[in-house]
Amino acid sequence: MRSCVSTLFVLILSNPILLRPLYALASANGQLALTLKIAIPEMASCQQLVTVTTKNWDDLNASVQLYERPAGGGTSWRRLGNAFPAVIGENGLAWGIGVHGTGQRGEPRKREGDKKAPAGVFQFSDVFGTARPDQVRFFRLPYRQVTPTTEAVDDPKSKYYNQVVDRTSVTHPDWASSESMLQVGGRYRLGVIIEHNAAAYPGFGSCIFFHVWDPSYPGTTGCTATSFSHLVQLLRWLDPKKNPLIVQLPVDRYQQLKQRWGLPALPE
Repeated sequence: MRSCVSTLFVLILSNPILLRPLYALASANGQLALTLKIAIPEMASCQQLVTVTTKNWDDLNASVQLYERPAGGGTSWRRLGNAFPAVIGENGLAWGIGVHGTGQRGEPRKREGDKKAPAGVFQFSDVFGTARPDQVRFFRLPYRQVTPTTEAVDDPKSKYYNQVVDRTSVTHPDWASSESMLQVGGRYRLGVIIEHNAAAYPGFGSCIFFHVWDPSYPGTTGCTATSFSHLVQLLRWLDPKKNPLIVQLPVDRYQQLKQRWGLPALPE
């Protein structure tokens, strides 16, 4: 009996799909372990990097800079164009869950509804917008059109938590809270999904986007936003074959982690 239990335990630990419910239970109790990787393996193959930096953890104004390099780790980053302005969550930044890990003890940590943008290093997922797919064939990332039934699920109790779904394709919607993306209006005219909390640990933040900035709002509820023209420039440039990543950090934290993670020098 003991050997069967041991075998089952090893199987669970070696299988990330089976592990997810265990971590989800821990995260529901706010006990997801804090880790900050010494090195980020995904950075070695990254040829396109987007940096989003702020003056401090509480600042909602950000500076965005694009970088590229001809090959992965070991080659130098080249700055692409000038930095451009953006805004983040109206309450600043807090460590999110990404390829960097989960964060650093003693520093802010992203939670659902805290109106903070996730800090860390993240991959990109799909581009979304109100245009028809045939109108945006120049995007190289996968594209999904926002329709009246497109919803961003932010209910931690839902099995669709942290997913953008077409409500008509879900047989039994189980969420009590979501965002109708078409009703948001111009801010979701165009955007890209940032893969924060990709494993959907309940309560650690959901549906984080880089979308169009509406100047009538001082900040966002947790996303990153810039002008439509700068967003189009960014999304036309992103190429999944070049393994693009986005880094969001306060400037002083960026400088501390620059060498450790192989990040480029920021503009002076």
